[in-house]
Amino acid sequence: MSGISHNAPRGAASLLFIAACSALPADAQQALPTIDIQAATPSAREAPRPSAGKTPPTSVIGQPPAPYAGGLVGSGARLGVLGNRNVFDTPFSLTGYTEKLVRDQQARTVTDVADNDSSIRTNAPRYGGIDGFLVRGFPVFAGDFAIDGLYGVADWRSQAIEPMERIEVLKGPSALLNGVPPLGTIGGAINLIPKRATDAPITRVTTSFASRGQLGTHVDVGRRFGPNNEWGIRFNGAYRKGSTPIDFQGEEFGVAALALDYRGDRLRVTTDLELQGRDLDAPTRQKTVSTGFPIPSSPSLVINPQQPWEYYNAHHWHGALRAEYDVSENATVYAAFGHSRFDELFFGGVLQIVNARGDFRTTPTLTPQDVQSNTTDIGLRTRFETGPIKHQLAASAVGLWQDTGITNSTVGRAITSNIFVPLYVPARSDFGLLRDAPRTAARMNRGVAIADTLSAFDDRALLTLGGRWQQIDVKNYNANTGLIASSSTNQAFSPAAGLVVKPIENLSLYANYIQGLTSGGIAPVNAVNAGEAFPAFIARQIEVGAKYDFGVLGLTFAAFDITQPSSFTDPTTRRFSVDGEQRNRGLEFNIFGEPLPGVRLLGGVTLLDGVLTKTASGTNNGKTAAGVPDVQLNLYGEYDLPFWSAPGNATLTGRVIYTSSQFYDQANTQSIPDWTRLDLGGRYTIDIEGRPVTLRLSVENVLDTNYWTMTGRGLLTAGAPRTFLVSTTVDF
Repeated sequence: MSGISHNAPRGAASLLFIAACSALPADAQQALPTIDIQAATPSAREAPRPSAGKTPPTSVIGQPPAPYAGGLVGSGARLGVLGNRNVFDTPFSLTGYTEKLVRDQQARTVTDVADNDSSIRTNAPRYGGIDGFLVRGFPVFAGDFAIDGLYGVADWRSQAIEPMERIEVLKGPSALLNGVPPLGTIGGAINLIPKRATDAPITRVTTSFASRGQLGTHVDVGRRFGPNNEWGIRFNGAYRKGSTPIDFQGEEFGVAALALDYRGDRLRVTTDLELQGRDLDAPTRQKTVSTGFPIPSSPSLVINPQQPWEYYNAHHWHGALRAEYDVSENATVYAAFGHSRFDELFFGGVLQIVNARGDFRTTPTLTPQDVQSNTTDIGLRTRFETGPIKHQLAASAVGLWQDTGITNSTVGRAITSNIFVPLYVPARSDFGLLRDAPRTAARMNRGVAIADTLSAFDDRALLTLGGRWQQIDVKNYNANTGLIASSSTNQAFSPAAGLVVKPIENLSLYANYIQGLTSGGIAPVNAVNAGEAFPAFIARQIEVGAKYDFGVLGLTFAAFDITQPSSFTDPTTRRFSVDGEQRNRGLEFNIFGEPLPGVRLLGGVTLLDGVLTKTASGTNNGKTAAGVPDVQLNLYGEYDLPFWSAPGNATLTGRVIYTSSQFYDQANTQSIPDWTRLDLGGRYTIDIEGRPVTLRLSVENVLDTNYWTMTGRGLLTAGAPRTFLVSTTVDF
């Protein structure tokens, strides 16, 4: 891979791919049955999952809830402590994107999958090695993703999706359901469900190409063993390397993941082990904008204003163990533990645009960071009846212990350049600079939750009540001495309630009240009250909605109101306080399913109203919140060509994404225009000597539109240029 001359470890991604290839079983060339996700029939909405006869409804280990009609999303998903629930029986907005959708869209990151959701917008550059989002107008970072329900396990920047069966998105705060994520974001919760071995063998190989010249291979192998198929093993290994559509940029990425499981009569156990690495030349980064001038229009998205000698290097590994035991037919106890280690090295600068011509300044720095986490989750799920009332009771105790280290070393003087005509300077050396980050922060999250879903009238009315006690302890360390510089302890009880009423068959009306919790933080050194610790921020959501299940088509509607406190330093008194507040209100309309044979739809429209209700000295009260567009629309569709039934099956795909204009600053003096992105593609499946072979071609941003995709948090994010994706999948 050209352009990298730093001393960071190289070749990690290559080693991962070698491990992937070596894991192929000896019989990989034999013709084996193909496993694919089948669409649920209209009468199969409540159909049991594969091997459901061996597990009670209080279990979560095994295959996730069956796909809904069309196979694009699941008929259910995990609702945190409550376990797996049907989408139409939950008083929350919940979507589980399937592995089939990931494969057919040739998605490479969680960001690619999020392009199907109108409530989500990415606020991180597509080719920067980072996943970051605004969900319902509030941030969600990759470090807050959960894997199989455990926080602190996922890659801190961009978790690989090749080993994942489902990508589940819960919108809005979720303190009761999921507890406090590491970074405390409240916009939504994203949970990734690892692939498990299915009853039939899987041997699947996918080769891929992405413009300008990135080649990749993904190997997916699964087997079950034992008299009753009780032992399972699933291996996923992927490797890609080559140039991206961005000038001077190349990427090398690899992941190897091993999933083991055991399912007995009462005991079920899973073990997940994963190693991933990423090396990027000249990674794209978010930009900041000075005040006092209009934001310039977006330059060509293939132009890379970063220096060609800048780089990003990241390595991550994690291990997780989860076990369930059925105390009785309707009661399951469980325990889980996870450990992860993440290390990254960024050599480069963040661009600050200083005028309307697009001139910018950037100062290169070497920034090593590492994050080490341990996480636990123990609990109970049970079902019982008290007279005419049915109960689904759940209790959980969780803990997260996380150490973080970060440091910065400036390399040379600031560089002045322009986003339209970048100036590239001779390479600067990072030789001799600190590469091991000293510990700068330690965080401990603890919580205990209990919740009960009461149902009556043949499950026509379901009421969920519960609460979670949580404590957040944060210690900040002096990087030079290793001594504690400041600390804070925050605790709160977060109640929640949700109601689902079904006045007629297939129609669900629902409402919820739920909270989110974020560490209150400590006053910065430039404040007059530097070092003062503040109590936790409590975000609150009220949501009402409706869901209708046509059997082959699902429609959902939600209206929500979320308020989140925020902190600021008063410009007059220089006092730091938690007196700010942002309120986001919105309407969401979503559609998913297969309304006609061979026609599949997924997407929706979100209308947002984000307002700053409390600001420093009231200066910006009533202004529109930065990074909160009025309208967001996503619509994806598939159409099977009816006249092309032999010798293979052909499908056309298309997606449109629209985002209205949005403000960059709190004073609403700087903004970016609206934008529309069009994606087109197709796939063709044919049997060759009894082996299904699927060819896929996709073009993202077909019209090669140049646009700023997102603002928010004082950052400006560029879109992604026209990108060609080609892949071939063979099931052996």
